[in-house]
Amino acid sequence: MKENPVKRALKAGKPQVGTWLSLGSIAAARFMARAGYPWLTVDMEHTHADIQTAAYMFAMIADAGCVPLARVPTGKHEFIKMVLDSGAMGIVAPMVMDAAEARSIVAACKYPPYGNRSIGGGMHALNFGATAEEYYKKANDEILVIIQTEHIDAVEIADEIYSTPGLDAVFVGPNDLAYSMRSADGSFADKETFEATLTRIREAAARNHLPCGIHVLTAADAVRRVKEGWQFIAVGSELKMMLDASAAITRALNPETAGAELAKY
Repeated sequence: MKENPVKRALKAGKPQVGTWLSLGSIAAARFMARAGYPWLTVDMEHTHADIQTAAYMFAMIADAGCVPLARVPTGKHEFIKMVLDSGAMGIVAPMVMDAAEARSIVAACKYPPYGNRSIGGGMHALNFGATAEEYYKKANDEILVIIQTEHIDAVEIADEIYSTPGLDAVFVGPNDLAYSMRSADGSFADKETFEATLTRIREAAARNHLPCGIHVLTAADAVRRVKEGWQFIAVGSELKMMLDASAAITRALNPETAGAELAKY
């Protein structure tokens, strides 16, 4: 059975920079899986991607030698079971607010006696190049379990959450975090306060021996965050890459009409 190289790299302290798949496109996933990223996450929280489409995306990614992950709509057992049985090699659970939720997420990712994931499916084993029997024996060691910190209330109890056994990484959703830090009049925290909060998250993760990651917009941002000690980093999405490249072309051809607001992401 194939190992999960991203899980091992993170455990060894090596940065792993990938991207988000937001288009719900099997064809795009097939091309992106050959672009050199170690992992790709199929976003099922904020996109239209359904489980059948996602299953084929996982397969395209895995067949190319890349690691397919799924951001589930929430950290509920049924969503986690569905994506793992359909071939995801790990999950990203959004907006985790307390340790009880983190424990529930880990349990949903693990077969007994370490969790409560039920036996079944077939596509999961295919993506690991294994028989179903091999998969059931080794999946607990290969599935990547990542939770997101996206709210300031979760930051306040970060050590409690991050000490949950079975977690493999923490991932910051900066947009939701920033919105959760707004004052009563709707104004955002200043840059220094926000960066200090990110540092608090990263340091809490380090205290609990967890790799910490964050979503960024550019390669330069990713390089900067790696130097700061972040490991699991997502750069934009395939949709943003497409729109940014298109905007650069239209700006060069017609600066007056380029960059329409409806074509930004």
